[in-house]
Amino acid sequence: MIFEKLKINKTNLKNRIVISPMCQYSANNGNPSKWHYKHLSNLSATGASMVMLESTAIEKSGKISDSDLCLYNDTHVKNLSHLIKYLKKRNDIKLGIQISHSGRKGSSHLPWEKFNMPLKGKNSWQTYAPSAIRRDNHWPFPKKLTIAQIKKLIEYFKKSAILANKSGFDCLEIHMAHGYLLHQFFSPISNKRDDNYGGNLENRSRLLIEIASTIRKVWPKNKILGARITGSDHLKKGVKVKDSIYLIKKLKKQGIDYVSVSSGGILPKTNMKKGEAFRAKMTKKIKNETNMITTTSGEITKFTTVENLIKSNTLDFITIARPVIKNPHWILHLAKFSKKNDLIPKQYSRII
Repeated sequence: MIFEKLKINKTNLKNRIVISPMCQYSANNGNPSKWHYKHLSNLSATGASMVMLESTAIEKSGKISDSDLCLYNDTHVKNLSHLIKYLKKRNDIKLGIQISHSGRKGSSHLPWEKFNMPLKGKNSWQTYAPSAIRRDNHWPFPKKLTIAQIKKLIEYFKKSAILANKSGFDCLEIHMAHGYLLHQFFSPISNKRDDNYGGNLENRSRLLIEIASTIRKVWPKNKILGARITGSDHLKKGVKVKDSIYLIKKLKKQGIDYVSVSSGGILPKTNMKKGEAFRAKMTKKIKNETNMITTTSGEITKFTTVENLIKSNTLDFITIARPVIKNPHWILHLAKFSKKNDLIPKQYSRII
């Protein structure tokens, strides 16, 4: 079943395997670098049906690091368009991009230099959040967004979506998870506002729904529009699965085609316990109660796990990253496990 086609909106995916977006922190002034060509070429040749490009900033202050991909001007469009043409010329692959605003997680060091550490001095920039609450004790206070700034933020997301279409992407994913700005609005841990964008669940969901609605109006009706959402904050007073189900039902009404279920990230440390496909249970509950095309990621490493996730109707497709980086032929080995030997190039048939 994993190698069956899947139709999302008007787009056909050749199988149920999608490469998850992974921040590379390797852009040049927001544009893809030589590293992106190498990295994405490798992923596009794995046999997956679609590759999602990394979390991409919708405006300058929305970057995580100074080396983030960005999509808010014509230069970004020109360079991303060139990258897309390069990748599609070499492989039969759909390409998507994830757009995001870092919020209070921005102005950060590169993770391999100083993990979970904010920039300081002239290299840093002002960050923004729903409330002036620090990410952690050693992080700076963000500025609370005004209503006028929130309205401008919606326009930034809208412009980025228009530019993503202009660049030639097949899929657009709105990042509402991992402790970034939209997740910060959704979570009661980080949102202590007393206006229409804070307080109860309806208000904390408002910005996410408004952005989804605005983007759906400018993103082509036949192209895939998804959202990465938070299934749980893994914290006593944080987002619960029932909250996410409420949000997803609202997003579905706005025309979101699928959700990618993630969790954690609102604070550097939570009660999240990892393990093989550790988000499967919450993903199945979300899928059953929303009837939304659903995927998840998170330590999906075993072929038996992949097969069971699809057969049990836990999700509609898997999103993976690390297994195929560690083993570029992972999907071919999965094909052999699934007795789909016809998908293995004959030149590799004696090896896989």
